[in-house]
Amino acid sequence: MSILTTIESNLKDAMKSKNELLSSTLRMMKSDILYEKTKGTQELTDEKIIEVLTRSAKRRKEAIAEYEKAGRDDLARKEKQELEIIMQYLPQQMSADEIASHVDAVIASMGTITNKDTGKVMGQVMKDLKGKADGQVVKQIVTQKLEKL
Repeated sequence: MSILTTIESNLKDAMKSKNELLSSTLRMMKSDILYEKTKGTQELTDEKIIEVLTRSAKRRKEAIAEYEKAGRDDLARKEKQELEIIMQYLPQQMSADEIASHVDAVIASMGTITNKDTGKVMGQVMKDLKGKADGQVVKQIVTQKLEKL
């Protein structure tokens, strides 16, 4: 079953049970996915859907940080709840240790690397870990590893 089919099925169930938060979040997710479908001629694969949902999760994380900085805990709480729902449809995120070991392997495979090669390393690591790791965490780990060289 594709991710979109699962979302649609869960949306029907949420509407029947009158769960407003879940319904609105699933509607937003479905809307984002269908909008992506209208933008391009590419077929809407699960990989593309994961990409859309990852962007949506990133927006929620940024909104949470901004709301907390502004002291709006009520809005931050709602964003956190929506983020939890979105994360259920994304692949399991890798731990920092797993990311670090992958970064070590990429650096080793690239040969001679300096701390100026952050872009090259980041490009390869993000390509390998697409949808499985948060870009901010990967950036921190890559920066730390390259500083030690």
